[in-house]
Amino acid sequence: MKGLGVSMNGTDTSFVEKLKIVTKDGELHYMADVPENQQPVYFKLIIITETGFVCENQQHDFPKVISYQLEGSKLKATIAGNGKAIDFLFEKMK
Repeated sequence: MKGLGVSMNGTDTSFVEKLKIVTKDGELHYMADVPENQQPVYFKLIIITETGFVCENQQHDFPKVISYQLEGSKLKATIAGNGKAIDFLFEKMK
């Protein structure tokens, strides 16, 4: 699976990240490729349910944990680590 994360500042693109779910060393990983890092960062999937998943990389500076959870018709993504968490809510456009 592949995805693209884009943050906008008005009509300008302020941030782009390439996201994938990949198999690495025989296990599923969430891979984030962001401009700030020279190499993609891998987060091992540690929990998978019917409505979401949690992955982690405790060696990474931030985030250390990434989770996605369906909440009704919305998707909640959370990045967390070092005592802080940031939530992102997504709703399907009609």
